Parts: sequence; structure tokens; C-alpha cells
Amino acid sequence: MRQVLKYIEHKQQIKLVFSIFIIFTVIEIFNLFTGRWLNQFGNIPRYIPGLMGIITGPFVHGSLQHYFSNILPLCIFSYLLLQYGLKRYVLITIFITLLTGILVWLFARSATHIGVSGVIYGYFGYLLLAGFLSGKFKLILISLVVGFFYGGLIFGVLPSSPYISWESHLFGFISGLVAAKLWAQAKV
Repeated sequence: MRQVLKYIEHKQQIKLVFSIFIIFTVIEIFNLFTGRWLNQFGNIPRYIPGLMGIITGPFVHGSLQHYFSNILPLCIFSYLLLQYGLKRYVLITIFITLLTGILVWLFARSATHIGVSGVIYGYFGYLLLAGFLSGKFKLILISLVVGFFYGGLIFGVLPSSPYISWESHLFGFISGLVAAKLWAQAKV
């Protein structure tokens, strides 16, 4: 019976990740065919109407390359984070999205910050630290795998290009570490 429940849970996790993929893909297709019209809904620091971008900015991307560079890590990290449970996944996603967005709005350079990479970096920070803090073998293994395969992401928190929101990467990573410290051992 336990194996059946695990199988059902695994199928639900895959369906959720696939749904995330579909949502981001539909938005990207719409944005592509409207000449990037949705990009106006990005996070624009210290501009009151730009506050909406805290929520909407992660859903839009500046180009197909930008979309493709984000969608695979988003799906992989979402699946790995779902190993902590659906409630934890939702809590961590909301926390990272809001904290990253607020920090970008307060402290980032003047630009329109778009893309889900801030959330990805938040997941990255959470997955790196939370497994070790949890003390659970399966979750420690996830931390090790993420560190081994995605450790190079850490360099994305440094300024590299005027067209890349390294601030979103940095604040996302910090948000993920804070979330790990707050909830890695909590029963959510």
C-alpha cells in the first residue's frame, strides 16, 4: 500500500511540474507573438506601478533564449522541492517570490527586471541548505546532487552583463537560504 501511495504522489508531482511548464510556455508564446508586450509587467525598482512586477515579473521573459535558459532548471528544482511536500513547496515558492521581488524593488538598479531566475536561485539556495539542516538522508542527497550539478549557478549572483538581473539572482539565493533556515526542520 505504501508503494502505491508513493507512486500516486510521484504522479501528482510530475503533473504539477508539467502544469508549471505549460503555464510558462503559454505565457511565453503569447509574449512572443505580441512583441514582448507582457514585459511591461516586470519589476521596476522604486517605481510604484512597478510593484505589480513582484508577482508578474517572474512569468515573463525577454527572449526565447531567456525562457529556455529558465524553464528546465525551474522544472527540475520544482520537482526536487516537491520532495519536501506540496505545502512546503507552495510556502517556499510564495516566500521566495515575494522576498526576492521586494528586495529587487527596493535595492536593484533601475531597469525592468523580468524572468523566473530569481525564484530559481531561491530554489537553488533552499535545496543546497535545507537538506543538511533537515538531517534526513534523502534530502541531504538532494542537496549534494544540486550542489554537484548546479553549483556553478553561484557565479550568477555577480554582475556579469547589463541585460542580466544579477540582483534577482542574488536576492533569490539569499531568500532561499533564509527559507531553508526558517523551514527546513519545521513540520509544514
